[in-house]
Amino acid sequence: MTTPTAAGSAPELEQLSVDDLLDAIEAPAPSPCGGSAAALAAAMGASLVALVARQSPAWTDARGVAAQAAALRARLVTLAAEDVRAYAAAVQALSAAGEGESRDHLLGLALSHAADVPLAIARTAADVAELAALAAVHGKDGLKPDAATAATLAEAASRSAARLVEVNLATLPGDERHGAAAAAADAAADARRRALTDAP
Repeated sequence: MTTPTAAGSAPELEQLSVDDLLDAIEAPAPSPCGGSAAALAAAMGASLVALVARQSPAWTDARGVAAQAAALRARLVTLAAEDVRAYAAAVQALSAAGEGESRDHLLGLALSHAADVPLAIARTAADVAELAALAAVHGKDGLKPDAATAATLAEAASRSAARLVEVNLATLPGDERHGAAAAAADAAADARRRALTDAP
């Protein structure tokens, strides 16, 4: 099994077998945890969108949608690894900090930085959900359920990542990233509703 080092370096997630990936998610932190799992779920959704687009020759925009889905998938795999590193940095900051206000300040900064990655995951997953909604409308009839599955995975990923943003920014209730993450999750939910309405 491939696991992060003590310094928090991320495993090469894209090179792991499915079993090794699942083992890595189960491993003690820092490892691929909730943020990484959300990113990878959305990446699977992006792959399903690409499948529907590539197998729908009558869809005029299919080629462009497939290319966008492939780019989102690559981005999400990168974000999955970045999430491991961001969380490791927060853990390291907690270990290195002393006591009192200085410790709280350093931890707050680390968690604030750590919120950026799940925010990117939430937004990217919402983009996947939107493409999935298009695929559910324009894709080949027999593949529309795959588009609906893609939208459902992407919404779950966006909502999960948005929750991580909320947790990481718990000490910063006025931070605009709270609203940005919630907006991404809401957009993903809307796309999922449309996808399930249009898929048979």
